[in-house]
Amino acid sequence: MRDVSDVIAPGAAVLVVGAGITGRAVLAALTPLGARATLTDDSPSALTAYAQQGGAVTDPAGAAATIAGFDLVVVSPGIPPDGEVPTAAAAAGVPVWGDVELAWRLDRAGHYGPPKTWLVVTGTNGKTTTTSMLHAMLCAAGRRAALCGNIGEPVLAVLDQPVDVLAVELSSFQLHWAPSVHPDAGAVLNVAEDHLDWHGSLDAYAADKARALTGPIAVGGVDDPTAAALLADCAAPTRVGFRLGEPGPGELGVVDGRLIDNAFADGLVLAETAGVPVAGPVGVLNALAAAALARAVGVPADAVAGALESFAVGRHRAEVVAAADGVTYVDDSKATNPHAARASISAYPRVVWVAGGLLKGASVDDLLVAVANRLVGVVLLGRDRAVVAEALARHAPDVPVVEVLTGEDSGVVEKAVTGVTHARAGDGPVADAVMAAVVDAARGLAGPGDTVLLAPAGASFDQFRSYGHRGDTFAAAVRAAIR
Repeated sequence: MRDVSDVIAPGAAVLVVGAGITGRAVLAALTPLGARATLTDDSPSALTAYAQQGGAVTDPAGAAATIAGFDLVVVSPGIPPDGEVPTAAAAAGVPVWGDVELAWRLDRAGHYGPPKTWLVVTGTNGKTTTTSMLHAMLCAAGRRAALCGNIGEPVLAVLDQPVDVLAVELSSFQLHWAPSVHPDAGAVLNVAEDHLDWHGSLDAYAADKARALTGPIAVGGVDDPTAAALLADCAAPTRVGFRLGEPGPGELGVVDGRLIDNAFADGLVLAETAGVPVAGPVGVLNALAAAALARAVGVPADAVAGALESFAVGRHRAEVVAAADGVTYVDDSKATNPHAARASISAYPRVVWVAGGLLKGASVDDLLVAVANRLVGVVLLGRDRAVVAEALARHAPDVPVVEVLTGEDSGVVEKAVTGVTHARAGDGPVADAVMAAVVDAARGLAGPGDTVLLAPAGASFDQFRSYGHRGDTFAAAVRAAIR
């Protein structure tokens, strides 16, 4: 690994790709190093704003054309490897790092004092909840810990804080651009189809996830076949599995309603499963993964139990927004892929499922095979709703389905899947109108004892600003409907 000073010496020319939160953290970290930073972004307004502050800017085409003049490129996580600037950099032999790679190298080089302990969490589903649980366990044990990465603040933004341990959530994008990171302990929770449009294949996606397992302690969900295989194939000196059943040697698991540590102790009881504050099996798995990482750095059992007892589930993660007429309405808008949606639906016996959005190349067939017997109705929205409708026709043909259309969907009804009924969104802002129609349709399908569950299995950016905006709009529509 090249030392930071080999590339970012005073006066080094560094191109920063992306003007969002990550890009700003990179620029702030580069300034004390004496680097000459230039910002590029697809947004002309973002470049104008930075230029007005005295910063150097260039558009992506200009950056690609002059790439040989830079010593380093630092990209924000969402920039794909085949993007214009990374492609040009690779051809010119200019190194490309992500912000996490820069943070790791600065930390290892002692720029912020003694290097921190890195505890990394990745996976297709449950990253944020698991990392938050881990952070709570560390704090309960009196450790000086920061929550960062894909949650909270960028890693670069916390390195100068008075903390010793980092609870780091990393996406597959961040791991792709961080090949040098070898965390003190890292976990892969699970691996299923997601972001295939970015990675190109499930194998490439899984390979990037596996970078979390390159340190001395590797943790993997052994109930998940791909995560289990990644754990078995990694070279970590200590490999720890976690499962819903009874743990074997070197594992954490469940016995008689208790979380048990067989990896760092012999049958140590950590907590009661009844105290896990996230519904369904996924909540127990998240708690086991967090406990494995916490135990890897010596967190005692009472701190694990105490953290779980006081843990609060984050927004848009199985968040109950209302209950009326025997029907519970749950916002799990963070379920942006089929794997997450499957876990969400599996937590409830009878579900009116609100689904759709951008599937990012993922299939919903396995999801529907697994949960079809729980569905009492489905309401579909968003660009890829027809893909879900076709899968429902194959795997759950008797489940009533309502497809919500907007004014842009003229002619869609004639092409629709047989048996699907339709509702049209009203006038007004698209997001509000769509969700009002969704909730109205869901109420028509739901009865006492049912859960209306927003767990879309797709990204939100076709009709909403973010998954948070989607969840907030759902909650507002529910409250307006049940007044």
